Amino acid sequence: MSKSIVAALQIGALPGGKAETLEQILSFEAAILESGARLVVMPEALLGGYPKGETFGTQLGYRLPEGREAYARYYANAIDLPGPETDSLAALSARTGASLVLGVIERAGNTLYCTVIFIEPEGGLVAKHRKLMPTGTERLIWGKGDGSTLPVIDSQVGRVASAVCWENQMPLLRTAMYAKGVDVWCAPTVDERDIWQCTMRHVAHEGRLFVISACQVQPSPEALGVEVANWPAQRPLINGGSLIVGPMGDVLAGPLLGESGLLCAEIDTDELVKARYDLDVVGHYARPDIFELVVDERAKPGVRFIQD
Repeated sequence: MSKSIVAALQIGALPGGKAETLEQILSFEAAILESGARLVVMPEALLGGYPKGETFGTQLGYRLPEGREAYARYYANAIDLPGPETDSLAALSARTGASLVLGVIERAGNTLYCTVIFIEPEGGLVAKHRKLMPTGTERLIWGKGDGSTLPVIDSQVGRVASAVCWENQMPLLRTAMYAKGVDVWCAPTVDERDIWQCTMRHVAHEGRLFVISACQVQPSPEALGVEVANWPAQRPLINGGSLIVGPMGDVLAGPLLGESGLLCAEIDTDELVKARYDLDVVGHYARPDIFELVVDERAKPGVRFIQD
């Protein structure tokens, strides 16, 4: 069936940590069932948290002991893949019949990754994508993903893939994923700005696909009981802005601002062929005689052990 309901679940990581945030996700089970959503996208770093304003005790050239303590707390709040959190989410997916795509902080050895996980009603945790390029000082706390986690999932709503936050502004990544035949582009983020809405509409219009962007929503630092240097009084830390966009760049739902909620829209993947009639950037609108993109999808672990 080409028509389906898709949704962005706009919520934020809670101060109590991953267990409290997981309970918040599970509390939307009835809303997901009532909506009939077959795909639910959730924000970046939802399980594990996005520590906006945290310095981790770092100045250029040195790190303070209290910053190491802050990192250790952040590490403890990350999740393992697979783990009890993904088991709970798989059960939610099975009960609701909805595919889930959401951002987590993944713990792998002593390194953390900003990761998107894909959970299917019948397969549970089926894939993950690690953010290729953490932005700005995110590079202090997150490792970089490699080309081995660029999945496209055959889901009940079509072929689904994800790029995290500012990865959506990497033209070569977009091109690589377009070439994989994506129907529904999932964009977990914490970017609340108006320009982000423009980016999402551009990705949808350029790739001629459906885009679901799910952003965290967080109250002011005062309400959270945290300190963020030079932050305006009472201004929300993250104000949301989740939206769903059609393949011609038309906004189907949202943006949802300043509140939690399940944002839904009906999509029809039969519309994609018509949308690509005059623009298929990896097909008839490409110039392979001039431009060629080579994508290395090999895992790059850094240390390999070779035995005879």
